Amino acid sequence: MEPFALKNALSRVQETCPLVHCITNYVTVNDCANALLGVGASPIMSDEPLDVEDITSICGGLVLNIGTLNVATIAGMRAAAARATALGHPIVLDPVGAGASALRTETASELLDEYGVRVVRGNMSEVKAVSGASASTRGVDVDPADAVTDASLLEAAAFAKDVAARTGCVVAITGATDVVADAGRAFAVRNGSSLMGKITGTGCMLSAITGAFAVANEEALLEGVLAAVACMGVAGQLAAARMEGPDGTGSFRTYLLDALSTMDGDILEAKAAIEEIQEA
Repeated sequence: MEPFALKNALSRVQETCPLVHCITNYVTVNDCANALLGVGASPIMSDEPLDVEDITSICGGLVLNIGTLNVATIAGMRAAAARATALGHPIVLDPVGAGASALRTETASELLDEYGVRVVRGNMSEVKAVSGASASTRGVDVDPADAVTDASLLEAAAFAKDVAARTGCVVAITGATDVVADAGRAFAVRNGSSLMGKITGTGCMLSAITGAFAVANEEALLEGVLAAVACMGVAGQLAAARMEGPDGTGSFRTYLLDALSTMDGDILEAKAAIEEIQEA
């Protein structure tokens, strides 16, 4: 992917300030809202079934995160997804913990099958579960057997492209190495920090900002999603670089939000580590 595509993708977010409706989990909702504000977008967080149709109608995109499901939030997700689909708004699905319980797997699969989801963002175990492939999810974490490594990168890329072809979505499988693909092309993103796995919400924040990038780059969706993934990874690296002796995970969380809010196209272009995955 050409660096200027990433830079332009971020610029479109900052210039258009897309309004994004997030139905996300209550563990990370505040961080998701702040991450959206940080990249230049505007968040609305509502899961009340009687409220979501109106809220979705005034927004440009919808993010559905199943991290803390209950009967009311499922109803809210269905109502919002139906409205967003009718309006042609891009929907981002984060199938948190899919594979860990029947409720999570069935809900995520229904949302993917029944509504106009344009982007799926999760770890390999979650994406496998929601796509019907074999997976073993450990809570909300990827099973070690599903982790994307250099040895499994070609296989992961082929899987992501297959899921993209079957669903019509851009697929972002995130982990130590991220894979972003549509039906025709797949890319590896080698940004990020191991500290991102030591705090809650970095994946949720990524899904939220992916919603903003999807709205602002709807005509170049693969590039937009790739830019979102790289942006979050670069922010993680910048945050980790600020860590000093007394700093712990609380400081890292603050530095991560700082990095998102000061990100610009030149930083993203200089630090993004992206390569196209070519078939052997």
